[in-house]
Amino acid sequence: MGSTTPAQALPSFARQTGQPCGTCHTDFPALTPYGRRFKLLGYTAGGGQFRTTPFSSEGGRAARAELDKLRGYVKALPQESQTDADRKEWVPPISFMAIEGYTRTQGPTIPDPTEPFKTNDNIVASPVSVFWGGAITDHIGAFAQYTYAGATPLSSFSGTPADQFIHSWGWDNTDVRYANTASVGPFDFVFGVTANNNPSVQDLWNTTPAWGFPYASSTLAAGPPGTTLEGTFAAHVGGVGLYTMINDLLYLEVTGYKSIGFHALNALGANPFDTPGQLGGVAPYWRAAIEPHWGRHTLMVGTFGMIFDVHPWFDTTFASGSTAVLPVSDRFTDVGFDAQYQYQGDNYWLTLRGSYIREFQRLDASFAALGIASNPTNQLNSMKLQASLALGADNRVVLTGQYFNVWGTSDLLLFGPDPVTGQALTPDTNGWTAEIAYIPFGASKMIGWPWFNARIGLQYTYYNKFNGTTVGAHDNNTLFLHAWFAM
Repeated sequence: MGSTTPAQALPSFARQTGQPCGTCHTDFPALTPYGRRFKLLGYTAGGGQFRTTPFSSEGGRAARAELDKLRGYVKALPQESQTDADRKEWVPPISFMAIEGYTRTQGPTIPDPTEPFKTNDNIVASPVSVFWGGAITDHIGAFAQYTYAGATPLSSFSGTPADQFIHSWGWDNTDVRYANTASVGPFDFVFGVTANNNPSVQDLWNTTPAWGFPYASSTLAAGPPGTTLEGTFAAHVGGVGLYTMINDLLYLEVTGYKSIGFHALNALGANPFDTPGQLGGVAPYWRAAIEPHWGRHTLMVGTFGMIFDVHPWFDTTFASGSTAVLPVSDRFTDVGFDAQYQYQGDNYWLTLRGSYIREFQRLDASFAALGIASNPTNQLNSMKLQASLALGADNRVVLTGQYFNVWGTSDLLLFGPDPVTGQALTPDTNGWTAEIAYIPFGASKMIGWPWFNARIGLQYTYYNKFNGTTVGAHDNNTLFLHAWFAM
């Protein structure tokens, strides 16, 4: 309950690469150029005191050229002989994460609290996650997460039949990759295959939904609405895609997603009714970005998007015992644009990010079949503008500020009436989030390295408007203090 976004900064990655967390991350989980390259190569690059895979091979020796290229991003990478590499001990790339969070909102968080919750000022030790983070073979690696979500304010004994699908443990963000390299004439390629369960979890930049700021946020407080691409089907779909990076400059990807069956989701620990329905056919996701870099500067400009054909559940209460979906569907077309600028100073990182997603909604099911929408078509827009300054190496302090704005079509049935005018409300929500984070070990091999790291964060979210109105918007203002431990 303490966070909606898992860590991607894992001690197992540090053990594998021989690099402290500050080499890959300006902040957890925001990536540096080195960190993006490590992910692009399928989490397989070595260089640390432990062997990357449980065996050595000719393929592993050939991958040494990629390690040399990584050294271009971080000059401090140690040199080693091939004989030394073969003598290394292999350690399974297992990691563990826990977040303890304190939440206070300006208005009551939970109107009718149940144990262990209070109306406000709640402290919850959750989520707790176990990860496989690192190489499986010389060319295959994974970031796989299994999470304990803890208790929720909704009691599993409320009597609603659908409550039986609420789980404490379940699978979380997962990205399994195959990566390799090739050269054709003047072109150098990194290419690969990604199999994942959350659209954009495979992305290299922190501008797309899966790894966007805030990296940890309270789930006891209400948040702004989002487009369908912003986590609606996270851990409820499976996708396979192809990607390439050409001349370390142009990134291209296409991935197709399908819904996982109801009973399979339940077995994996994911509540099927957490999504509005199931996808009909294959949902295409695309990504293109260009990232020139010169000196200490890196610039990315890109686009991404996805088309969702969603068949709503026949009965989300499960009172009828049916797991069927309607034959008619709603279609959501999300088109996004993003940019990122990053500068590495002598003892700091400056990062500027922006993203905009426009969603076109054709509500054939919600409007015509279910009668829960007033309009046959709607639009929804989501924009985020962020600046981050990471100061220092060890004892790093990260200052981050973000403006967010969501706006869209008014719809009386979907959003209700305005409490003042009585007119149909919109999803319009905007405000600011500010955070100061402290990372005690960013660059050095501290006591316990590479087995442990931590992040302490103090975050405040302020709302100018919430769900189409300024009335009561400030009641959602949230203070969130959290301690984030990775082991």
